[in-house]
Amino acid sequence: MSTYTERRRSYMTAECLIVQHVAAEPPGLIEEAVVAAGMTARTVRVFAAEPVPTDATGFRGLVVMGGPMGVADVGRLPHLRAEMTLIESALKHDIPVMGVCLGSQLLAAALGSRVTPGPAKEIGWHPVTLLDGGQRDRLLTAAPPRFNAFHWHGDVFDLPPGAVALARSERTPLQAFRYGERAYGFLFHLEVTEAIVGQMVGAFPDELAEAGIDGDTLRGDSRTHLPELQPVARSVFSKWTRLGT
Repeated sequence: MSTYTERRRSYMTAECLIVQHVAAEPPGLIEEAVVAAGMTARTVRVFAAEPVPTDATGFRGLVVMGGPMGVADVGRLPHLRAEMTLIESALKHDIPVMGVCLGSQLLAAALGSRVTPGPAKEIGWHPVTLLDGGQRDRLLTAAPPRFNAFHWHGDVFDLPPGAVALARSERTPLQAFRYGERAYGFLFHLEVTEAIVGQMVGAFPDELAEAGIDGDTLRGDSRTHLPELQPVARSVFSKWTRLGT
């Protein structure tokens, strides 16, 4: 068997580990890209009390999704400490990492960055602007310099030492970063579908009420902005799945 065939077979049978914190925030278009790349998506459902592994070796990639908890909750939520250890293992072994919202905050913290509450929660569809690093990044080649993305976060992070800043929004100076060549943190949500936005609206009504945001308006805005966002998201996630080959 040729070396190429051996590598291809290994890739086609590989697993991508996905950590999902709440039912309302599934991996969406990330899982779609993982499956399209020929990998198996192995999802750890924290909300169903499934244990989080702390060793990433043997996985082709690691995805850590969003959730209402934060890095400050590490002391009372042991799974968050396990996730940071898992992220550190993936970084050590040069396994591609994708952190989304909470996942990006955990990645930043694992890299030694400060994660703190922002001045106000950023929820809804708001423009994201690519920084110089983002415009040159290989995952973001299909993204325009400015596009509308879906946001739902309260905490923000500083740029981790040695990382490259990729994007900002009007409210949040750092919305995305890359560490090395294979680890990415996105504070905004590229992975969403109309159904996922609806699930999040239904799951977190208190946050919407506190922010003075109407859930039906959020759903309507999704129908407007998703046709522009989803091609960008599919390109980003497809390229990410190839980083481990």
